[in-house]
Amino acid sequence: MHPQALPGFRDFYPDEFALRAHIFQAWRQVATRYGFEEYDGPPLEPLELYTAKSGDEIVGQLYNFIDKGERHVALRPEMTPTLARMVAARANGLKKPIRWFSIPQLFRYERQQKGRLKEHFQLNCDLIGEPGPLADAEIIALAIDVMQALGLDSTDFRVRVSDRRILEGLMQSLRADEGDRAKLYRALDIVRKAPGQAAALFAEAVPRGSLVGTAADAFQRLTTPRPFSTEELREFLARFGIPEVASSDFFRVVSALSELQLSSFVEIDLTIVRGLAYYTGTVFELFDAKGELRAICGGGRYDNLVGALGGVDLPCVGFGMGDVVLGELLKDKGLVPTHRSTIDVFIAGIEGGDVPHILRLAHELRDAGLRVEYALAPQALGKQLRLADTRNARAAVVAGSEERARGEVMLKDLVAKTQRPVSMGDLIPTLHAMIGR
Repeated sequence: MHPQALPGFRDFYPDEFALRAHIFQAWRQVATRYGFEEYDGPPLEPLELYTAKSGDEIVGQLYNFIDKGERHVALRPEMTPTLARMVAARANGLKKPIRWFSIPQLFRYERQQKGRLKEHFQLNCDLIGEPGPLADAEIIALAIDVMQALGLDSTDFRVRVSDRRILEGLMQSLRADEGDRAKLYRALDIVRKAPGQAAALFAEAVPRGSLVGTAADAFQRLTTPRPFSTEELREFLARFGIPEVASSDFFRVVSALSELQLSSFVEIDLTIVRGLAYYTGTVFELFDAKGELRAICGGGRYDNLVGALGGVDLPCVGFGMGDVVLGELLKDKGLVPTHRSTIDVFIAGIEGGDVPHILRLAHELRDAGLRVEYALAPQALGKQLRLADTRNARAAVVAGSEERARGEVMLKDLVAKTQRPVSMGDLIPTLHAMIGR
């Protein structure tokens, strides 16, 4: 038998785990810097939690089964339904606005492809209970700052922002019915990946009549690779008679991001519609600047979901950022941390009688916050020091009987390649100073 990980699932050896830990650390540091609190929920939820949000068609994308209690359950494919359930359960006792984040592992039964696996970890940040545009800007700024914390800048990625209210205003201006709206939204959503299919959908939605020229002009400008400036967008909206109420919050979001000194990351792109039907306002996605990878992050305002799933009317805005595409981008940019050993000090003995002293010394050094290793079986001193090198230890402490008799140890600086005797009383502060603690 030669067992392997299932297709679409990952083993995390220490070097891969180091990248995952690096990403998680940036996620947590930035989210907490924005005042967000971490939460979590169960990885197994009632199936109806997901079908209530996305319809029965989502079942084909889930790891779902009937458990031993005859309950229909599923491994979580996303975190937002769990969040909505948890918030609704304690809505009256939670201070608003709620700033929560989570780093769940999510599961989807779908075809494995570049940037998409059957499992992944995801940063979810949600701001709940605040309907104003500053909340939207805050969420987008958080996503940008996560990327910056990982060493990426405006030459590496872009945030494409849009607003469903603006797009709805355009649909009304074009007098598109519900069926045609769905086709037009789909055309916008796929235009970068499949322009021919997008054009066919557009032609099907607006086949003939007096609106053809106007709609065609609108579609052509929306799908132009060049992003809108705020001035161009105002002119575009005025041309199609889209009321100011549909765009006022969006312009406030863009203005707030400018005040936050983040304009260099932001592009106004009305082809960002987000496939999930529950988005109600600002929507955005993060992409690598070259456009070679899948979306790194996506989110927006979804004011109706908590009410739909939990019966409590609370406005929400949030995003999800997965680790798979983000990890690919960090590798492409040479920003993957070098995996190194997790020890500071290796304690080496010279003869068998040194073992009790080594054990006591290891305990003292670990209690002092140092990461310590020693040989677990009798070995020659040279072999022990070679093991210290392979572990990338910063220092080695040789604790032989002669040193012990003098109340000392021999301290080896494995970087500077020097050594000197150090008294037992001075050992811990000396090691702290050498290691930088």
